[in-house]
Amino acid sequence: MFKNITQIKLIVFTALFFVLFDNVAFFQNVANVYLLSSFENIAFVLSLGVILFAFTVLLFTLLSSKYTTKPFLITAVIVSSFTNYFMSTYNVVIDDSMIRNAVQTDMHESMDLFTIKQLAYLLILGILPALLIYKTKIEYGTLKSEMILKAKAILLSVLLIVIVLFSFNKFYTSFFREHKPLRYYTNPAYWIYSIGNYIGKTLNSEPVDLCKVGEDCKIIEDENEPKELIILVVGEAARADRFSLNGYEKETNPLLAKEDIINFSNMHSCGTSTADSVPCMFSLFGRANYSYKKGVKTENILDVLMHNDHLEILWRDNNSDSKGVALRVPYEDYKSPANNTICDEECRDEGMLVGLDKYIEAHKNKDILIVLHQMGNHGPAYYKRYPKEFEKFTPICKTNQLEKCTQEEIGNAYDNAILYTDYFLSKVVNFLKPYSKSHETAMIYMSDHGESLGENGLYLHGMPYFMAPETQTHIGAMMWFGDEMKKDINTTKLKSYSDKEFSHDNLFNTIIGLFEVETKIYDKNMDILKDATIEE
Repeated sequence: MFKNITQIKLIVFTALFFVLFDNVAFFQNVANVYLLSSFENIAFVLSLGVILFAFTVLLFTLLSSKYTTKPFLITAVIVSSFTNYFMSTYNVVIDDSMIRNAVQTDMHESMDLFTIKQLAYLLILGILPALLIYKTKIEYGTLKSEMILKAKAILLSVLLIVIVLFSFNKFYTSFFREHKPLRYYTNPAYWIYSIGNYIGKTLNSEPVDLCKVGEDCKIIEDENEPKELIILVVGEAARADRFSLNGYEKETNPLLAKEDIINFSNMHSCGTSTADSVPCMFSLFGRANYSYKKGVKTENILDVLMHNDHLEILWRDNNSDSKGVALRVPYEDYKSPANNTICDEECRDEGMLVGLDKYIEAHKNKDILIVLHQMGNHGPAYYKRYPKEFEKFTPICKTNQLEKCTQEEIGNAYDNAILYTDYFLSKVVNFLKPYSKSHETAMIYMSDHGESLGENGLYLHGMPYFMAPETQTHIGAMMWFGDEMKKDINTTKLKSYSDKEFSHDNLFNTIIGLFEVETKIYDKNMDILKDATIEE
């Protein structure tokens, strides 16, 4: 049934398949920039198809051999069916950050992303062409003849690329200089590059020696001084402009509005995905200097605090995991009923509060930091992120296929999840209030990143930071202080500058300052509370 063909012909046919069927998102984004209203623009877009075809042939030819061609092509078409689906449906970019997210995503999160449409992409654009490639018999010649064929294919591909580039020189000058993000949608070239980039940033043949920081950390306080009890809530995908505390027209923060909250209206994230933002926000580096390798090789703020004997730390997680932050502190998984006693369709964030009173009682003679990692507004199934009694805003999007819903329906489901976060944070505040006479209590809330809800065709998050819209980087953030803590923090003064621009970069030193830790690595200028601290 399948005719014998050469290795190069199979590569050529596969490359043509990619250009015609797996680059819908690329050509859609190109057409948004180069409007197809003139012959010149149409010719340029067609030339991009030729270059993409020639480059794919070149790439596959360089990676081909008698024993690798079929496995590589089969893998490429299957993986590309997934990347095609996500880029076409959510307009996301498959970069190294997205690869890290995929690697660290658990089965529960993966199922939230699964749709019938995705299965159709896999079957039609992945499995079917993979079977055709598998069934095709490749006719191999001698080593010399194969090398000559490969050399010809490489030479012709390069020549074709050069000719097209020179023929449309005016267009390509602007394309490469001004429209770099468009290249991120090329399939499979960019995801192959991203995997290589991810491996380069992540893997290391040498054993990881953890760089210790803040070993001089010590807490000097009077024996009769109240112990500190601080709950740090790490939010999920909560963008600032959906908080009524920030002026949003829908009342998404009715309970927090009744509390003495210091709302930080101009807070920005370190990254656009959980895998990047969470390790970065707990590190001492800040966004400009942070990298994955530096993060995993260097102690974070939790490690620094553990260098003294006067403080206990507990991490409870209702998200996928701590992304490596809590590897060296007590960690509890609250995504299943095994630990979380408040579960319906899924386990709820408020379940992380159950039993904390016993933990505090067991460590009443020490300062305590409790980190609660929310499920929050994890997309795309926003309608699952809250109990049904919080479905205040309707109609809602009741599917994870966001492209099937209106922006109003998506926004309503998302806002209901923010409403549940309001409830959860108010419960945290009310949990801390009874301890406010015996402890110096505080709650800090920061989301890990924001979220796109269909604006300009973008959904979810994870765009490269330099091209990410503000909806993915401008995050919800706030603090609350108990009566004893207010003796040290002038909340009126803090409120007076709470609209100042801050970011995840400030968290490391703010935590150090809040626990009154003495260490050489403390940078007072990065402490959000430095101008509101009441000196004794």
